[in-house]
Amino acid sequence: MANLLNKGKADKPLLEVKGLKMHFPVRQGVLMRAKIFNKAVDDVNLTVHQGETLGIVGESGCGKSTLGKSIIRLYKPTGGKVIFEGEDITHMSAKRLKPRRRNIQMIFQDPVESLNARHTVGDIIEEPLKIQGIGDTASRKKRVLELLDIVGLQSRSTTRYPFEFSGGQRQRIGIARAIALNPKLIICDEPVSALDVSIQSQILNLLNDLQREMNLSYFFIAHDLAVVKHISDRIAIMYLGKVVEIGDGDEIYKRQRHPYTKALISAIPIPDPHNKSESIVLKGDVPSPINPPSGCTFHPRCPFAQDICKKEVPQLREVGDKGGLPHQVSCHFDL
Repeated sequence: MANLLNKGKADKPLLEVKGLKMHFPVRQGVLMRAKIFNKAVDDVNLTVHQGETLGIVGESGCGKSTLGKSIIRLYKPTGGKVIFEGEDITHMSAKRLKPRRRNIQMIFQDPVESLNARHTVGDIIEEPLKIQGIGDTASRKKRVLELLDIVGLQSRSTTRYPFEFSGGQRQRIGIARAIALNPKLIICDEPVSALDVSIQSQILNLLNDLQREMNLSYFFIAHDLAVVKHISDRIAIMYLGKVVEIGDGDEIYKRQRHPYTKALISAIPIPDPHNKSESIVLKGDVPSPINPPSGCTFHPRCPFAQDICKKEVPQLREVGDKGGLPHQVSCHFDL
């Protein structure tokens, strides 16, 4: 956190997301024409600085993973910009994008699906180096052994296959692959959600250690607020494809300004039998991103909703500032 606070507001972000949209066509009828769209990500604005961890939180289906995949260009955004190190990569060709991918890598949610079962661990970790044309065979093999040591796996792992490892070990393999090229930014797409609770803390501690040693930036996607709190400098709350609140991690937990954030925080279990705080239970289901509600998309479930919420879309506005880190919320009222 101190590293981030020292940057202040003036430093140029490593990553800037401006008005990003990812709308998937929903094809219907005999001719399979796209007349409606699934607005998975709808006008998102974010920044990430060097050495910072930005946590992205929200319910399943809110667009977190789609946002991450759009930033790394696994999806081609339908609108807005992704600016990395001052360069717009939104519509960059695959040829031009290839060398820039060295600095943006990804850790996937499911370590089983993300690792090729037909390849040995050594081949999996070496693959990014081969794709980018780095070193000869001997130097790449040496680098693989170094990476295995960094993530806490034995050198003999190189000749084994992913199915021979536990879930936590497989995720360590995925992390080794992600850091092989010494990237500056890693998109972490729920990297611990598929793991046992006892293993989650080990992986989070490893990510923290790597961040300190390599000055990494993390775009950390999760639905578990307790996990995000452990690792994030700032936290952005997403609802139905939009960011509804963003600010310093501690500030978000102590003083939530959006009703949705308040409900999420209230649902975190507190290991204290004397604490009788009640969870805020939201009514109804999450609306469809194909046909989102008018005005504030959260108004059908919001206990504080007024007529203005049904008519006008609230914009992200600053409601406070902590040590140079602005706190923004998308709500018509000061709660």
